[in-house]
Amino acid sequence: MSEPVVGGTPLIPMPALTPAALRVAVAQIAPAHLPAFVEHLDRAAEQSAQQSTIAPLRAFLQWWGEFVAVQRHPARAARLRELEAVAAEADDREALDAAVAEIHDILAAARREAAAS
Repeated sequence: MSEPVVGGTPLIPMPALTPAALRVAVAQIAPAHLPAFVEHLDRAAEQSAQQSTIAPLRAFLQWWGEFVAVQRHPARAARLRELEAVAAEADDREALDAAVAEIHDILAAARREAAAS
């Protein structure tokens, strides 16, 4: 397994996995994604109320925690975008498999960072 690209000091520390902390982080490092954050939070809260479970809110926190974990490292975020483009345009199985494997590594690192916060 290759080590994901991190590239220097993160822009911000990894925030706690709370809606308020994640909202501040998204506003700082990816403000264009703030409307999607708010919409996703509203949808998760509504689903949680309808289903009488916190599972949608937990999924929301996990998704945005991983998003922040990637985006707080500009080199990691740029590499993920490159790999997604390679995977979308790959015309041979070897190139696709390599891109997908590296995407998996980056997202696994983000998952570990989010879980540790």
